[in-house]
Amino acid sequence: MQSNEILAVVDSVSTEKGIDKDIIFSAIETAIASASQRHFHEDADLFVQIDRNTGEYSTHRNWIVFDETDEEFHIETHISSNEANLELGDLHTKQQENVPFGRIETQAARQVMLQKVREAEREKVVSQFKSQHNQLVNGTVKRVTRDNIIVDISYDAEAILPRDRLMPGEIYKINDRIRAILQIQEVEGRGPQLMLNRSCPEMVTELFSIEVPEINEDIIEIRGVARDAGSRSKIAVKTNDGRIDPVGACVGMRGSRVQAVSAELGNERIDIIIYDDNPAQLVINALSPAKVESIVMDEDSRSMDIAVNQDNLALAIGSRGQNIRLASKLVGWELNIVSSEEAEAKVKVDETEFLAKLTSSLEVSDEIAEQIASSGLSSFDDIAYADYALFKSFIEDDSEISRVKGAAEDAALMEAMGAITEEEDNVESLTDLNLAGTTTAAILKLSLIHI
Repeated sequence: MQSNEILAVVDSVSTEKGIDKDIIFSAIETAIASASQRHFHEDADLFVQIDRNTGEYSTHRNWIVFDETDEEFHIETHISSNEANLELGDLHTKQQENVPFGRIETQAARQVMLQKVREAEREKVVSQFKSQHNQLVNGTVKRVTRDNIIVDISYDAEAILPRDRLMPGEIYKINDRIRAILQIQEVEGRGPQLMLNRSCPEMVTELFSIEVPEINEDIIEIRGVARDAGSRSKIAVKTNDGRIDPVGACVGMRGSRVQAVSAELGNERIDIIIYDDNPAQLVINALSPAKVESIVMDEDSRSMDIAVNQDNLALAIGSRGQNIRLASKLVGWELNIVSSEEAEAKVKVDETEFLAKLTSSLEVSDEIAEQIASSGLSSFDDIAYADYALFKSFIEDDSEISRVKGAAEDAALMEAMGAITEEEDNVESLTDLNLAGTTTAAILKLSLIHI
């Protein structure tokens, strides 16, 4: 390529596409280097530099300074330190004679340059929409393919709406108007792409922001959305003004606001609930109108066992488990629904097992065990560190109280450490037993157990 040809291409493309000249120069450098590669070894590291003023270019080749005695030494990519007069690991660069371009080289360079220019153009368009990521945009269907719908979202930008991000049953034709959430997504081998989504939770959030002015005014917050696109959604709302009912504001006069959102989403059912910082109360709100009888929380596993009466069981679960599934998504906890009868049975079993553990581990009578349990002490730790005064009503002897508390401390230790296996018996030191957080006294007791 001649220098005047390079400058002419840069000027015309920059003017036509609105792309910075340096980007186009870089694209041409990559194109020339790629076309020249066929005249060198496939592993050769080539690069081209173009003078931005004259358009003259030069071809250069890199070698890595490497130990020539190493079996991985490759003559096409490596050079010895003696030959290069550099340190190992340095980069040795040498100018090469420019490759004369024939028809094949010119065609190859043109293809690479056009690809790079298209990528630069795409990145320019994407950068214009970065501020609109996860926001609602309007567009017109430009093309429909088997897998995607191509949507014109501005005079110079197109976005891709994959069919799996449509709501079930939706059909669009060319020139149809469409509203969707714009998402900038990295696609392997193609860089950032403008994508559209109508099935994501943000679709519900953005539509309510349009219909409910109080949301844009920060009077009402949408704190969470769980959605089965095209079927049902649950949204949790919170008011920052005690005088405003957030549910009523989102529903609107005679349901006008929520109906407008539902109509845009193909008559999707929308449940609006009051947000609460307490996850248990939020679950109760999310499962309404089903009446929750009791909730048992396990914070370690972030799960809840929820008891409802038999009449409300089907309502709480919902069709194909939809209601409980959406409530679980909204709260962020695993929710397990059981009937009140099952919950009571489980509680009774747990109580019976606990009483049996008390009588065997503490060596107390059934009556004393029941008294301990009814005092609100639900674990051996609770018993070990409970106040003496708590036991005085059913154990008169102070020495017996001390014995019970000591036995409870030993039992708590055994529970914390788990059953001592044969492997643990054979360890050489107590550090191998993972005693993080265990007190010195507890460690000493454990050592005595081993002895």
